[in-house]
Order: sequence, then structure tokens, then C-alpha cells
Amino acid sequence: MELEERPRPKGDLASQLALEPLDSYSHHELDERVARLEAEIARVIAHRDKAAAHRRAAEALFGAPSPQGSGS
Repeated sequence: MELEERPRPKGDLASQLALEPLDSYSHHELDERVARLEAEIARVIAHRDKAAAHRRAAEALFGAPSPQGSGS
């Protein structure tokens, strides 16, 4: 099984954060949490975009991989 095809482990950090009750947080703490989450989202998007650019460069150099099950 390819690494990308593996299911995400249950209980990953994003899933845990989504289940955390927010009632005990103050308005200021919620603002800080939102800022940290937005910074993490920006970091993930930047990494995703860098990986996509790297893949496009590799495909331009070596050609796109053949689809699975093509029999070649």
C-alpha cells in the first residue's frame, strides 16, 4: 500500500482539537488559539504548494507516472 493511500490514524491532533470543548477558554485565549491555528494552516498550505511544485518539476523532467492498472 502506498504511503498516500494509508488511512490517517484515528486520534490525530486535528481530530483531537476538533473534539475539545471550548467553554473554558476566555475570549483572549480563543483569539490566541485561532491565530495559532491560522498560522498552522498557512504552514500546511505552503508545504502542500511546495510539494506540488516539486512534483510538477519532476513530472516535467521525467514525465508523469502512468496510471495504475495500465498493465505496463
